[in-house]
Amino acid sequence: MFSQPFAIPAALLFLAAIPLALGLIPRNRFYGFRIRKALADDRVWYSINRLAGIMLMLASVVYAVVARAWPYSRLTGGNFEIFLIHLAGFWLPLLIALVLAGIYVRRL
Repeated sequence: MFSQPFAIPAALLFLAAIPLALGLIPRNRFYGFRIRKALADDRVWYSINRLAGIMLMLASVVYAVVARAWPYSRLTGGNFEIFLIHLAGFWLPLLIALVLAGIYVRRL
C-alpha cells in the first residue's frame, strides 16, 4: 500500500486529523482549521475542527480505496493514466473537504 504515490501523505493527513476530529486541539495559530471566526470563539473552533478532521480522515480513506482499486506500479510503462487517477483520488476529496468545511463555518 505504501508504494502508491500518495499513500504516505494520505496516511499522515489521517493521523494529523485524528486529534482534530476528537476535539483535542485547543485554539492556536499553527494546527487546525484557522480562520478569524474560529480563532475568536472556542465553540466555533471545536465545531469546525471536528468536522474538518472527520472530512480529512474520509478523504484519506477515499484515497486508500482508489489506491486499492487502481494500483500504481513504477516498474511498468504507460501508467500515466493511473497516476492521474491517484492524483485526483488524493486532491479532489481534500478540496471537497475544505470547501465543505468553509461552507459550514460560514453558517455558524
